[in-house]
Amino acid sequence: MSSTGSLADYELPPIFVKPALGACRLFNTGLDWLFYDVPTLSRALLGHGDEIVTSDPGNAPVPKDVIDLSADTDPEGSLLVVDPTTPPYVTVWKDVTAFIASQKAAAEPVTVATITGVGSSALGAAALAWNVATGLRRPVLAIVPGYGVADAVLQGLGGWFGFGLYDALHTKSHLQDFLALTQPTTAAIGRGLSASAPGHRTLNDAPVFRTGCGSSDVLHALMEALPIDCVVGHSKGALSIFNALHALPKDRLGGVKVVTLGCPIAEDLAGAEYHQVLGRFDALGALNAWGNLPNAWVDTGHSTNSVLPLSLNAEQLVAE
Repeated sequence: MSSTGSLADYELPPIFVKPALGACRLFNTGLDWLFYDVPTLSRALLGHGDEIVTSDPGNAPVPKDVIDLSADTDPEGSLLVVDPTTPPYVTVWKDVTAFIASQKAAAEPVTVATITGVGSSALGAAALAWNVATGLRRPVLAIVPGYGVADAVLQGLGGWFGFGLYDALHTKSHLQDFLALTQPTTAAIGRGLSASAPGHRTLNDAPVFRTGCGSSDVLHALMEALPIDCVVGHSKGALSIFNALHALPKDRLGGVKVVTLGCPIAEDLAGAEYHQVLGRFDALGALNAWGNLPNAWVDTGHSTNSVLPLSLNAEQLVAE
C-alpha cells in the first residue's frame, strides 16, 4: 500500500475542512474593506455600469455586468488583470501557466504586479491593484493566493499582528511540508493557483512551496517568465515580494522597482530599486518592520481605504 493511500484513511474529509476555510476567507473579505480602498473600486466600477459581488451567488445566473470577487468562488486563488481604462476592467485567470502563455503572445504584456496582506481575498487584491493602475496609468496584475490550512493555522497564531513571525513560520518550519507528509489531501486544498505555476514543487503528491508561501511562488514563476519590472506590496505582501525576489537569479533583478507600503523590507538585493513608505501612525507596520527603515515617512496609518482618516494614498504614492 502506498504511503498516500494509507494516510488517506486518517485524513479529515475535505467536506469538513473546506467550510472552516471558507469562514476564514469570508472574515478576511470583511477585513479587506478596512485595509483596502474598496469604496474607490466600487464607485469606479459602478460608474462603468458594473457591480461587485462578494458572496457566492449559488445557482443563480451572474449578469454580465457583475464582477465576481467573492471568497466563496475563488478558494484556490487567481490572477486579476486590472485595467481601469479598458473593459472588462478586471479579468480573472485561474492558471499561472496559461496566463504566462497569453502574456508572451500579447503585444503589451503586464509589467506591474501587486500583492496584498495576510489572507487578503480577491476584493482587497483588486482594490489595491486598481489604485496602483490608476496611479501608474497602465494595467496591473494582482496576485490572489489560495487560502489553505497552513495559512489558517499561522493566521491564528498572530499573522495579522506579526508578519515577521508569520513569514518565519512559513519559511523555516515548513508547515505546508508537514501537512503534505501527514495530510496530503488536506494540504492540496486552496493551493490550486500555486500548483499551476511552472516548476511548482510537490511532496507526497501534495503541493508545497518553493519560496515560503503561495503568493511568493506565483510571483517568482511570473518574474522568471515575464518582463515584470515593478512589484508593489502592502503589509505582509511586502514580505511575499522579499521571498520571491531572493529566489530569483541576481541578473534578473536589474532595474526592478520594489514598492512597499506599510511594511519595509531589507534593501539587500543589488540592482533592485527600492521605494518604501511607512506611516508615522502605522503601529502595525512599525511592529513588522523588524528594524528595516522606509525611504519615506508619511502622516498616515496602515489602511489604504480612502474614506478612513489617515489612510495611505496608494495611487498617489506609487505615482510619485
